[in-house]
Amino acid sequence: MKVNAIIPARYESSRLAGKPLLKIKDQTIIQMVYERTRSSSLLEDVVVATDDSRIFDHVISFGGKAVMTSTEHRSGTDRIAEVAEGLDADVIVNVQGDEPLITNKVIDALIRPFQRDSKLQMSTVMARIMDKRELFNPNVVKVVSDGNGNAIYFSRSPIPFRKSPGMNLKFDVKNDEMGHWFKHVGIYGYKREFLLAFARMKEGMLEKIEGLEQLRALENGVRIHVEQTDYSGIGIDTNEDYLQLKALLGDIE
Repeated sequence: MKVNAIIPARYESSRLAGKPLLKIKDQTIIQMVYERTRSSSLLEDVVVATDDSRIFDHVISFGGKAVMTSTEHRSGTDRIAEVAEGLDADVIVNVQGDEPLITNKVIDALIRPFQRDSKLQMSTVMARIMDKRELFNPNVVKVVSDGNGNAIYFSRSPIPFRKSPGMNLKFDVKNDEMGHWFKHVGIYGYKREFLLAFARMKEGMLEKIEGLEQLRALENGVRIHVEQTDYSGIGIDTNEDYLQLKALLGDIE
């Protein structure tokens, strides 16, 4: 089974423009993501998919592989689907370009379900929520899965919802109860042919309501395997995120 990783990266971002080229110590965010992704022994190749020549030139400058894509794509999935059309691969891994702490352990955990199950079309990962603030944060996507490790639903709301006398939307959670809820970590694996079909599927009602692309697969009856890992993900969406990660990694000016 041949597995390739594609890292979608765009320069324009409403909350943090140019973030792939921001530096942490002596590396840019996109270089950190690329090199950490390359460390997975289960990948045949890694390429960055971008619509910006600055990102393309930078990736080439540090010895990476990059492909220029259309500027019309609405999502990273559409961008990687364009690149996947020209690849000879069985499985495509979508690694977010703003996850500089991604590990080969997480990527391998995403890939292995395809090795076990030839019928699997899509996989992703989740981690236990240990911080109450994340449980009620709509930017942290929650997921529930069945006994076989397949996703039942993804939501920006805390699911499962706790029934209580007050039925408050922000229900009380005791410290020793944390760990019963899971957050979705936005890295995906797709069978290549399914990815191309997925990119052509119409947006469903659940996807429109929640603003979550993966719900399109569930609405079309596609099974998504969710592998549990201990990696909770650190995405760079805002300048505050960037400064916090710099401080975490000891890059303090």
